[in-house]
Amino acid sequence: MALKANPIWGYAKTPHFHVGLPDLGPRPCGFALDFRGLNKWECSCVGVLAQTPQRAITPVEDEKPSHDMESSGAIQRPFDMESTGFHKDMNLLPIAEPLSSTELSSSSCDGSKVRVAYQGIPGAYSESAARKAYPKCETVPCEQFEAAFKAVELWLVEKAVLPIENSVGGSINRNYDLLLRHRLHIVGEVQLVVNHCLLGLPGVRKEELKRVLSHPQALAQCEMTLSMLGIARVNADDTAGAAQLVSASGERDTGAVASAEAAKIYGLDILAEKIQDDDDNITRFLILAREPIIAGTDRPYKTSIVFTLEEGPGMLFKALAVFALRDINLTKIESRPQRKRPLRVVDDSNKGSAKYFDYLFYIDFEASMAEGRAQHALGHLQEFAGFLRVLGCYPMDTIS
Repeated sequence: MALKANPIWGYAKTPHFHVGLPDLGPRPCGFALDFRGLNKWECSCVGVLAQTPQRAITPVEDEKPSHDMESSGAIQRPFDMESTGFHKDMNLLPIAEPLSSTELSSSSCDGSKVRVAYQGIPGAYSESAARKAYPKCETVPCEQFEAAFKAVELWLVEKAVLPIENSVGGSINRNYDLLLRHRLHIVGEVQLVVNHCLLGLPGVRKEELKRVLSHPQALAQCEMTLSMLGIARVNADDTAGAAQLVSASGERDTGAVASAEAAKIYGLDILAEKIQDDDDNITRFLILAREPIIAGTDRPYKTSIVFTLEEGPGMLFKALAVFALRDINLTKIESRPQRKRPLRVVDDSNKGSAKYFDYLFYIDFEASMAEGRAQHALGHLQEFAGFLRVLGCYPMDTIS
């Protein structure tokens, strides 16, 4: 039988792992692409699911959609003023009618008919990433990451562009958690070169600055330059918000670390460019949509998955081996403790029980779901994965 490819795929389990698999071809359970209807992915598990009694699989706690807006723990603002530019009320977002398959296919490649949500306010690096992906799109600012996810789910926008990792600062863990909680698909990625600029009010010289505002990560990435200037650092919610605050405050001894675009929007002068300590500062963004795209083999593709493993020696090695056996390159491995069940108790001796973190594993690998080797690798992985979900298969961004 064929199972429709809902955002979460669960499987019955088979008990053994065979390291020396010579076939690398069809496994008892494999993945297939179906191009009927709206061309959604389907998972064909004829062998195992037809012959093996299915057992109930406990859903991963974090996969459950959240119906309330959680606070992101915003940093205290250095000025007593209300930030503008956010869509705090979801009802204020522009209303998007559901798109038909005809409308989706007729959208121009420059994104002129696409509304894209991002976290931040105009001038944020996330907005720049959205415009890199869709040069003529309509960008929709959201105050929190989760608001951007919900804007897509509620048909208020077609896409969301959200950061997932930075070459200096590492992974954005909050968005990994939200990927599992919400039923969206990764349909693309954007790699954006970060150019931090020192901004000030018109006519101010950088030597006049006594303090500078920005996001904590941006300040940390410019540590050497700011230390040389002897400028005090003040945390703000985000880089573009810092530029907005400096512009509104009118305080000539206060600057901001933000993008050149933010300087243009908020009427600030660029006092210095490329002040980051590492020139190779790149942020990778994910493009999210309600529907997956049709995977192909016409260009390099990447697939993102998340799974859990049962307790046992070498289980992670076995999971990674299914890709190595098929010459599939892994580009990202991230582990996150399960939020609702962070600890697993294992009775491994008669002297007591051991407690281990119960992890979710996120993996990106270079292969398309249209390739047999990717289908067989995931079919193999599901034999010992307690939970497996394909987050998306999408073209790689090979140009920064």
